[in-house]
Amino acid sequence: MTNLTLRQLRYFDALARHGHFGRAAEACAISQPALSVQVKELEETLGVELLERGARQVRLSAFGEDFVLRVRDILRSVDELGDLARASRDRLTGRLRIGVIPTVAPYLLPAMIGRLIRDNPAVDIHVRETVTPKLLDELSEGRLDTAIVALPVSEPSLEEVSLFDEHFLLVRSREDEEKPVPEREQLQEMRLLLLEEGHCFREQALSFCQIGSGSQRSRELLDGSSLSTLVQMVGAGIGVTLIPEIAVPVETRSARVCVARFKDPQPARRIGMVWRRSSPIARQLHAIADIVRISAENLRAADGPAGLPI
Repeated sequence: MTNLTLRQLRYFDALARHGHFGRAAEACAISQPALSVQVKELEETLGVELLERGARQVRLSAFGEDFVLRVRDILRSVDELGDLARASRDRLTGRLRIGVIPTVAPYLLPAMIGRLIRDNPAVDIHVRETVTPKLLDELSEGRLDTAIVALPVSEPSLEEVSLFDEHFLLVRSREDEEKPVPEREQLQEMRLLLLEEGHCFREQALSFCQIGSGSQRSRELLDGSSLSTLVQMVGAGIGVTLIPEIAVPVETRSARVCVARFKDPQPARRIGMVWRRSSPIARQLHAIADIVRISAENLRAADGPAGLPI
């Protein structure tokens, strides 16, 4: 058992995640034969098979399912040893892995990355854009240092820090610009375009429209993979949609649409940063949150929609 190496554990973890030798090797930036050899040596050292090998994919054996959980605990602990050293410095150094939800990333990242690099020139920033459940899983497993998501996440192991609040706005075809803004009950009778399942913004929009996420009505709605797709569909006259305030300047500038605010109380969400309470770099992450908050405030001051009809 003394021949186990961290390299073998990392390769095995990648293989468990991807279920495919080629994709795992690509994620680890090594050749497929090299990864296969390392995993095979790990099995020989343990004296038990970790995988069920198929023609197109691999599955974990029963032992492999249990083993990978311990492996991830070990790898997370090893990563935190490096974080301890970084935590002793005033400014963050090394790799910083940030997750961001898709309804924030395209609009906030350009404003915040430059400021982060200026204030922390020794940081190597890695960004991961995906939906909230995946970000929280990766954060819990130690594959991310922090994530920017809609709050609350209500996870006891995570610390939450608020960044900014923003409203949801109605996007309609430009031909509807002079029409009154519909009440939320009226939206239930309209052709509503929403992000596909898995996006928290979809659930927030459904809640405002008082449509149950598991109802027949929600299954009849038209789904899109991005806010850009939804806005362009509205511009083509297909329906209406809701988008967060931060996305308006980018998504509506080239579409034949108009934007309006709802009557008070307007639908809104709170965006924040989360990280593991056990993270050794929590102090530095608080400083990062301040930078992100300032970036968002400057962005909204420069581009935020004003004087929209109600």
